[in-house]
Amino acid sequence: MRNDPECRCAPWWRRAFVANPRIWRQAASTPQQAWAQPEGWIGAPALRLIGESPGFAAELSAFVRRPRVRGPVVHDARIAAICVAHGVKTLLTRDRDFSLFPELEIDNPVV
Repeated sequence: MRNDPECRCAPWWRRAFVANPRIWRQAASTPQQAWAQPEGWIGAPALRLIGESPGFAAELSAFVRRPRVRGPVVHDARIAAICVAHGVKTLLTRDRDFSLFPELEIDNPVV
């Protein structure tokens, strides 16, 4: 990823939210429906899954010490740390909490 300037990272934890009936009430996806999109991404030949790496702990340690990184934002810090440790430059998300991590450029895929 470090050598690919066109590489973008799209978080795929969407499944946790679109299947949550407390958020979506009558429109919640079934777990099978929610998994369909990430499953399609996994099958894409250009996709490379990333996860915690040797540089991850140092990045996360620095991110969680920042002001306003509390509660659910710690999960965002984890995602940001994984991305930065892998050299990801741009994160596709609508979540404004990622602005707390200026190491990542944020690109809203909906606008």
